[in-house]
Amino acid sequence: MEIGHRIKQLRTKNKLTLEELASRSELSKGFLSQVERDLTSPSIATLSDIVEALGVTLAQFFQGEKDEKIVFVQEDYFVDEREDGTVHWIVPNAQKNDMEPILLDLKPGQRSQVIQPHNGEEFGYVLSGKACLVVDGKKHIVKKGQTFYIKGAHDHYLTNETKSELKLLWVCTPPLF
Repeated sequence: MEIGHRIKQLRTKNKLTLEELASRSELSKGFLSQVERDLTSPSIATLSDIVEALGVTLAQFFQGEKDEKIVFVQEDYFVDEREDGTVHWIVPNAQKNDMEPILLDLKPGQRSQVIQPHNGEEFGYVLSGKACLVVDGKKHIVKKGQTFYIKGAHDHYLTNETKSELKLLWVCTPPLF
């Protein structure tokens, strides 16, 4: 581990200047600059003072941040076949995120779950087929290549009233599925 790089990473994450970190850790700006560039190494006691000023423990400092997965492939997806369609979770564990994207497949005559009013927003993109979006009882037709964007303040659901399969990308914030 490059200690200097990790210190600079935490300092910039905390929006601190070198001068501010120097003041908080009672070290000189020049010394911290050399540490960040890995030109010198701090003692354990000094490193402890630096990481404390950065708001982390020594254990957290050396643990580092886990690499966040950015790209997902089909093998990462989780597929749930339900009475109300097939849901493909295309971002695993999206419930912990601010938004949750899914792929939804509805066979002819199928209807998605009814989404109750919530403090969020939803976006949908029809990949194939034709969706009937029902918001507070009012129907809206959304065809292949078209999108919908709604506030979560109303009861709503999707239905497939055609004879062909419906596939769409549906993104909710906060996660609902």
